[in-house]
Amino acid sequence: MNLRHLKYFVATAETGQVSRAATVLSISQSSVTGAIRDLEAELGAELFQRSAHGMEMTEAGREFLGSAREILQKLEEATKLTRQHSAVTGVISLAATYTVIGYFLPYHLDRLANLYPGLEIRLSELNRESIEEGLLSNRFEIAVVLTSNITNPELESETLLRSTRRLWVPNNHPFQRRGKASFEDIAEEDYIMLTVDEAAHTTMKYWSMTSLQPRVRLRTSSVEAVRSMVANGQGVTMLSDMVYRPWSLEGKRIGTVTTDREIPSMDVGLAWRRGAEFSRPVSALLDYFRQCYALPQTPFSLGRG
Repeated sequence: MNLRHLKYFVATAETGQVSRAATVLSISQSSVTGAIRDLEAELGAELFQRSAHGMEMTEAGREFLGSAREILQKLEEATKLTRQHSAVTGVISLAATYTVIGYFLPYHLDRLANLYPGLEIRLSELNRESIEEGLLSNRFEIAVVLTSNITNPELESETLLRSTRRLWVPNNHPFQRRGKASFEDIAEEDYIMLTVDEAAHTTMKYWSMTSLQPRVRLRTSSVEAVRSMVANGQGVTMLSDMVYRPWSLEGKRIGTVTTDREIPSMDVGLAWRRGAEFSRPVSALLDYFRQCYALPQTPFSLGRG
């Protein structure tokens, strides 16, 4: 048994699917499957029940999950202790969009505060257009954004994480039982359209590759409203794994389904003015993110927020 086994096991337990765990970890599905198989052989117990809807933990799996999390958390704490006296000091003016602040950055901000206690990050939440303007005018040194939306040639970007988009459906929806849905089928359903961070524009871009249109019942900037509407059977939607949670605020289950057409991923990463010279604090932040995503990471390091 090694840390890789534990990381892959926890990722699969928390996402409920090998494919989603592989996406979070940025590795192949076969690597996740092989690690779980090795772990089960070493423990002499089945940790998951495989089904058409994903990976359901057995009683042994649920018991082992607590221990695996504790080991990984202790390792993370030990790592922080060895680095907490970093000599990097200074201020970073950092901009981020709504989705990034809500679902990606919180964990990393906490970790950076522990690793670099002398580093002050001044964070601003803005839309993409305002962030681009701020980077070009030197109001911000760097930004964490949806790099899949960045097109300005005066900016450079570096993608850290690619989050797969899937169809969200209420629990036990016919699409879920079938395991896949065609765009033709989805067009017959009421559709809940998220508008924040250009989500509606992105959605219509991949719908435009078909001769179909979604039957939009509601447009909203609230992810929680989308989650509740879907969970309560008021429609379906297509959003990324990064913002997916299996339960609505009312405690109702939400399922995910693959589609017959490939949907572009939602990419998260860094952006800065082309040709910019980085200060030592900004270089430290860049190095931190590059180290986080250069190797497979446990979900504890991926901002589960």
